[in-house]
Amino acid sequence: MRIFKKRKKRIGLALSGGAVLGAAHVGVLRALQEHDISVDFVSGTSIGAFIAAFVAAGKTWEEIEEIAKRLKWLDVSGISLPQMGLLSNKKMGKLLKETLGDITFEKAQIPAAMIATDIVNGEKVILKEGDIASAVMASTCIPGIFAPVKREGHLLVDGGVLENVPITPLQDFGADMIIAVDLIAHHHIQEPDNIVEVLLNTFDFMITNASRMYTNQADILITPNLSGASRVNMDQIPELIEIGYETAKEILNAEF
Repeated sequence: MRIFKKRKKRIGLALSGGAVLGAAHVGVLRALQEHDISVDFVSGTSIGAFIAAFVAAGKTWEEIEEIAKRLKWLDVSGISLPQMGLLSNKKMGKLLKETLGDITFEKAQIPAAMIATDIVNGEKVILKEGDIASAVMASTCIPGIFAPVKREGHLLVDGGVLENVPITPLQDFGADMIIAVDLIAHHHIQEPDNIVEVLLNTFDFMITNASRMYTNQADILITPNLSGASRVNMDQIPELIEIGYETAKEILNAEF
């Protein structure tokens, strides 16, 4: 594994969307640290953007784990008054600002990018300048659940619509090696219990197809088996972190 450092390759880390399944990303970060792999660039889509914001700010996996374990659904969402979504994720933006301050991409310790989708013209928007909190809010804005976010003249929703595993921003950064985490590769759609889960299931079908276009471009692909996990139950966060860790550790052991 130390061989990796001698090669002096610039490593990009792509973190996919997957709602609460995103806790598995924290376990991946732990495995990367234990293998002494430093990330030079980070990209995120949806919940991956949320985790990527902390990585970009230089937070350790332990610090991110502490935040993840304290999260509750109402901590990152609230009832939306506009009728373009059931909820608003303004609380998520507030949480990021309270934790990281008014951090911008330009002031981040690690170059970062987040993917969102323009709901007006269907174009992919790569956010890598300006305020990070609003970029995360845009990238995590699941259509129908969260009200779209206005930013830089765009009306933005979840980037998973077009690129759930955010490979292209890392290619643009010039990463020599890309490590990607796909949270939904093994995820099984479960029978919904409420309208939020109906919308999440519908979104799942969409982003599964979007993921296949990009994952084959990763040098190392980490796909935790989260088939039995719920995308909305936050009580399972510790278990998800452990699954992400064990999966990443096994793959990194084999690669290095």
